[in-house]
Amino acid sequence: MAGLLVGSVAMSETTMKILSFEDLDGWAADDHEAARQVFLNTCADLDAPDWQTICAAATGISDAKKFFELLFRPVLIEESGRGALFTGYFEPELNGAKRPGGQYQYPIYRVPPEVRKGGQWLTRREIETSGAMAGRGLEIAWVDDPVELFFLQIQGSGRIRLPDGGYIRVGYGGANGHQYRSVGAELVRRGIYSAHQVSAQVIKNWVKRNPVDGAELLRHNDSFVFFREVSRVPAHKGPLGAMNRSITTLRSIAVDPAFTPLGAPVWVEKDGDGPIRRLMIAQDTGSAIKGAQRADIFFGTGDAAGLAAGTLKDPGRMVVLLPIQRAYAMLPESVL
Repeated sequence: MAGLLVGSVAMSETTMKILSFEDLDGWAADDHEAARQVFLNTCADLDAPDWQTICAAATGISDAKKFFELLFRPVLIEESGRGALFTGYFEPELNGAKRPGGQYQYPIYRVPPEVRKGGQWLTRREIETSGAMAGRGLEIAWVDDPVELFFLQIQGSGRIRLPDGGYIRVGYGGANGHQYRSVGAELVRRGIYSAHQVSAQVIKNWVKRNPVDGAELLRHNDSFVFFREVSRVPAHKGPLGAMNRSITTLRSIAVDPAFTPLGAPVWVEKDGDGPIRRLMIAQDTGSAIKGAQRADIFFGTGDAAGLAAGTLKDPGRMVVLLPIQRAYAMLPESVL
C-alpha cells in the first residue's frame, strides 16, 4: 500500500514535477511538529525500505520542519484536463439504541456472510424492502433517523449515542457491490436545485420535507454500506481510516492511492472560502476520491464538523512529499 502504483497511471496524461519547499505557499508558517505526530501514527505500517528508513529517522531530528525538508521532496502530480478538487468528510454522531423500540427503528447492519464472496448483491431498494436482512441477528444498533443513516453510509464511519450516555463506534465493514450514485446530482438532474446549491445539508432538508419522495431519492443510490463495531478506539481519537489507524481532524486526508501512497505527507493548498495551507497525511481512501489532484479533508466528529465538511467543494493544489530517491525515480527520463 505504501508504493505509488506507477504502472496503473497513464503516464502520457500525467505530469510529475519536483518542486522546492519554497514553492509551497505558506510552508514556513505551518505547525510541522503536529504534522509529524500524525505521520508517526501510520509510518510504521509502511513496508518499503525507503519509507522505513524515514520512519526510523522521524524522531531523531528535533526540528520537524527540517525533518521533512531533509528527507522528502515535494512532487506535483497532475492529470491533463483535471484540476484539483477538495471536499470534506467527517464522523457523524447519530442517536440510537442496542434494541429497536420507540423512535429507534432503523438498523445499522453487519456484513451478511454471502456478501463477502464478492460481486454484486442486492440493491439498496431490495435490502430495505425485501426482508432479506430480517431475523438474522446482523443488527449492530437501531437509530432514529433514516436520512442520517444514509449519510452515515456515505461517510463510512460514525458514533451512535446511546440513551444511557454510552456510545457505539462503527466503521466500514463492506458494501453490496453496486456503484455509488449521487443523490445530489439526481436532484440537479430533476431541476430541483442548481449544482452550486447542493450540499449534504440541503439534501437532508429536502428529504425530510418530502418523506415519500425523499425515500425514493435515497434509493436512487443502489450502493449500500455495511458496518463493523470498532468501539475499541478511544473516544478522544478519530475513527479508523483505510490504514486501520485513527485519523486526525484537519491533518488526515483521503486520497486516490493510484497516485498518492497511503501514509505519505501531502501539502494542501485549498483555495475558496476559508483557504487552507497545511501539511496533511494521506491516511484514508474513498470510492469518490479519484485522481491525482483529488482529496477529501477530514473535519472531525459531530454536527459542527458535518456542516463544515458538507459545504466544502474548492479548487487549489496538492503536492505529495516523497522520499528523495523515490521522487527522482518517478520522473520520466526526458526530464532527468
